[in-house]
Amino acid sequence: MTATDPLVSTEWLAAHMGDANVKIVDASFKLPGVLPLPKDDYLAAHLPGAVFFDVDAVSDHSNPLPHMFPSAEQFGRDVGNLGIGNSDTVVLYDAGGWVAAPRAWWMFLSYGHGNVRILNGGLKKWRTEGRAIESGEVKPKPATFTASYDAKRVRSMQQLIANLESRKEQVIDARAADRFEGRAPEPRPGIRSGHIPGARNVPYNLLFDAATGEMKPLEELRAAFTNAGVKLDAPIVTSCGSGVSAGVLTLALYRLGITDTALYDGSWSEWGQAGGPAIATGPA
Repeated sequence: MTATDPLVSTEWLAAHMGDANVKIVDASFKLPGVLPLPKDDYLAAHLPGAVFFDVDAVSDHSNPLPHMFPSAEQFGRDVGNLGIGNSDTVVLYDAGGWVAAPRAWWMFLSYGHGNVRILNGGLKKWRTEGRAIESGEVKPKPATFTASYDAKRVRSMQQLIANLESRKEQVIDARAADRFEGRAPEPRPGIRSGHIPGARNVPYNLLFDAATGEMKPLEELRAAFTNAGVKLDAPIVTSCGSGVSAGVLTLALYRLGITDTALYDGSWSEWGQAGGPAIATGPA
């Protein structure tokens, strides 16, 4: 049985954005050093009523790695402060480059909130269609959000080191091929180039249409994985540079009915550190 499609259309959202229990969330993200900051983009233009979900803020601040999953208590507090309660339908979007909304979507699922969707095409498609936008900060009335963490949806470096021996789980890396193969430097300083030994490579940008920002049809998503040597009937862990674009692979797999994958939160920012575990270079 296929899971409920996590994507909603701009038409659906336009028809439902006035509903009291529909909460719209801008979850845009950029790599370090890319300006303007996503928060500044949000202040300049966002969907009516949308609040801003900052993946760097809603994270474990005691961990030096970028935007690691926070405690359930912190996630519940941060999300409640965005005006979101457990009975709300959360609709996430990003700038339309399919990078960050899937990460926030997987976080909501991992903290027990199943009623979460992603706007297909994001802000890009919304604006192309001439739909209403607002500027400035939305200040919601805080709500109570109780979170419970599902550890099965996330993997640690220790789990993936153990997996090097057992190879029970396939690791799929969402980074561009030149980074995966070790031909291009990493955007974060001091990080080695290459990939986790045995990993497969499905660059996340293969999964959406750059012109519209919409995700590709299911048969094209399926082909992107099978062409990369991924067995869709065997366990899968997604990975990337810092655990954000891996969510695009997670989302694509979910749309194909594969809902029990896990995401490697530390991703290459952790594995690629100097003195870290073994790395591989070249094609998968």
